[in-house]
Amino acid sequence: MAKQTTTEAQNPKIDPKDSSNQIKDPDQWTTGGEPMTGAQASYLKTLSEEAKEPDAFNDDLDKAEASKRIDALRHKAGHA
Repeated sequence: MAKQTTTEAQNPKIDPKDSSNQIKDPDQWTTGGEPMTGAQASYLKTLSEEAKEPDAFNDDLDKAEASKRIDALRHKAGHA
């Protein structure tokens, strides 16, 4: 096994013992109730058009709701 540099040893993104960077359920996000971001809105709009579900886009979604809808539409649009 290759020796880790100090930077690698301290990087939580590559530390298998650190669970803080694991993918979390959007319902568990501390900021999930905030309005969706501009990037989420843009991607959701694009995916709703690709999936031929224009009603899937809604300006009033929060971050968690937008994330869940994006995941669902990604699968439907073939972006697994």
